[in-house]
This record gives sequence, structure tokens and C-alpha cells, in this order.
Amino acid sequence: MKYWKKLSAGKQDEIISHALKLNVNYAEGGSLGVPASTLDNQVFYGQASFLKDSPWLRLYVQNPNHIGCHTLGESEPFFKGTQALEREVIQLLSEDMLRAPEAGCDGYIAAGGTEANLQAIWIYRNYFQKELDAAPSQIALICSADTHYSIAKGADIFGLSYIEVPVEENTRLIEKDTVEALIKNAADQGVRCFIAIANMATTMFGSIDDPAVYTTALKAAGLPFRLHVDGAFGGFIYPLTAVDNQLDFTNPDVSSITLDAHKMLQAPYGTGIFLARKNLMHYVYTEQAAYVNGMDITLSGSRSGANAVAVWMILMTYGYYGWQEKLDILISRTDWLCQQLEKRAVRFYRHEKMNIVTIRAKDLASEIADKYYLVPDKHSAPAGWFKIVVMDHVDKAKLLAFLQDIDALKR
Repeated sequence: MKYWKKLSAGKQDEIISHALKLNVNYAEGGSLGVPASTLDNQVFYGQASFLKDSPWLRLYVQNPNHIGCHTLGESEPFFKGTQALEREVIQLLSEDMLRAPEAGCDGYIAAGGTEANLQAIWIYRNYFQKELDAAPSQIALICSADTHYSIAKGADIFGLSYIEVPVEENTRLIEKDTVEALIKNAADQGVRCFIAIANMATTMFGSIDDPAVYTTALKAAGLPFRLHVDGAFGGFIYPLTAVDNQLDFTNPDVSSITLDAHKMLQAPYGTGIFLARKNLMHYVYTEQAAYVNGMDITLSGSRSGANAVAVWMILMTYGYYGWQEKLDILISRTDWLCQQLEKRAVRFYRHEKMNIVTIRAKDLASEIADKYYLVPDKHSAPAGWFKIVVMDHVDKAKLLAFLQDIDALKR
């Protein structure tokens, strides 16, 4: 696949309708052993007239279960039609968005970015245990102080050490010298293997990590590692606004990537994406799931096929170039906001390829932050920063009202 094409609403309807015909039809019988059914017909009436105009709602009522990973081995045959659409999403994102080699990745639609990050940690913990005979106490996660809390959660769940690297206050860059010192200290304490997390846009700042800060230090120290990229926010933006980057699969050190479709892609909540190079997913086969065809290989187990098809529909509605044009508008709008803040001497951080602007709390009245629901870096202590995310609904008119409120307080 080289740059996916957009499809009309009618063509999408045709493809989804065909996929549903390939899935199990509970009304026709022949599915006595499947512990599932359509959504309850007393509550979610499957014959409502408006469903004929909404292929996704029709599919949602049919309630396909996409348990397992459909890019390798066998899967439950009851939902093979919609599983095929999920496979297409995984191929599209890994190859066209993240420049993986053809058929070079496995992956699945997870319940969110947190699950996708936990999936990576689970795989690499098991990899180091099975291949290098490492105990959990000998495996460490290393990431920046701006990294999403799901990584700390993963260290706790899987019993691993957690190493947090400071960042420079104004540039949000990882302190390179500190990385080397922390790795050496961890090795002296008995850590043998590392899972490095590089951010493709941090949650609070939209800052972009240089993965070489970790990989160069770990290679110099002769320590085995796996590199995971958390692109939960930036994964649908940065690969198209910064085409030549070191956070996709063209970087041989990158083993896996998290995306989050319920952020910039505006898919339903509970729609993360996990992508990994081939020959990694098998480290988390759950052999006890013998009744599942192909066995389960994901943290979530049963999961919504409707969410996978929602991602497919959004991507097909835009196509590669249509999505790129949408991002161009958001980046242009963000550029304009930054220019306006500079005119007002309001200090902020913003990566030029991202649509997050994080403002110094000292330069913004708290009542304005509250009025516009700006997110602080800390709720439990005085905030140091407030962020604006330039999403689809954040147009210039709304930003201008925000700026006018700043001006009014300065008079």
C-alpha cells in the first residue's frame, strides 16, 4: 500500500455491508456455541429505519467481537468480514503513515493508548525473560519526565524499574548527559535490559523526543534494549507534518508504536492502536485461551470490531492527501495563535510541527484558563503551564475570543 485512497460514502457502505454478510448472522441460527449476540434488541432496536443510512450504526448493533490479533495466524471465523477491515487499517497505518516495509507489522485496535503502551511493555518484558533469562527486577523502563503516566503504570503492573529522565524547562528536550548517568547507575544496581520510550508528541507539550538520546547511550554501554514510540497524540499528525523523522519504522531501532484514534482522528473513545514489527507479538500468546481460535494475544481480549471499522471509515473518508490537507489547516491555525501570543508577550512552548500550544501559567489569568477549559500540567499544585490543543472545533473565532479576553485583562 502506498498512500491510501479516499472512498465515497456509498462505496464504504457497500464494503461494510459485504463485511457484515461474511460475519456470523445470529438471526439465521448456526451460532449456538458463540457466547455473544447482537446488542439487546429491546434497547437497541436493530430494525430502526435510520440504520439503513448509517453502515457504522448497523455494524455497531451487530456487535462484532475482534478478540485476538488478525494480522497473524488464525482468528475466530465468526467475524472474518470486519476483521479484514481491521487488517487493512493496520497495514495502512504501518506502511503509509509510519513507513514500515510491506507486510512488516502486526497490530490491533486496542482500548486506547494506555493499553497499547502496556501491550508493548508486556511484550518486551516477556522477550527479555525468555530470550535473555532476565528477571523483572533486571529490566527497566526509561523515559522522559514529560512521558504519559501510562508508562509508570506499566512499570507498576509488570514489576519493572522505572527511570524518569529530566527535560530542559524551556525546550522540553531530554537531558542527554543525565540519560547516560542514569543508565550507568541502573546497570550498577543490576539492571541488564532496558525498554526505552520515545514520545511522538508528549501529552502536555506536544514535544518530540530524539530516540537516539537513548539508543546511542544504550549501545555504547553494551546493554540490550527495545525502543517503543508513544505516538498516542502525535501519531496521526507528526508523520505527515515531518515526513523525514526517526520515530517511525524507517528507524531500525523502533520496535513498536502506539497511536490513539480517539484523539486527532476523532474516533469513538476506546480506540487505541498498537503496531509492532513482525515476530514480536508471539511473546504474549496466552496458551490458556485454548478455546479462542488462534489464542488470544492482546491485553484486552474481547474488543469492539465497530471501533476498528470506525477508524477505517475515517481514514477512507479523507484519503492520504485529504488527511494531509486537514492537518495543514490545523498547523496553520496553530501558527497564527503563536504569532498572536508573541505579540502579547505571552510565553509558551510549541513544537513547530504540532498543534499543541502550552502557555506559562504566570502569563495567563486563572479565570481565563478556567473559562476555556485549558488543561494544567498539575491539578494538585499550582500550575506551571496551561495547554491549548488546536482541534477541529478550535477555529480562529474561538481563539480570537480567547485572545480578546487576555487583552481585556491587560487594560
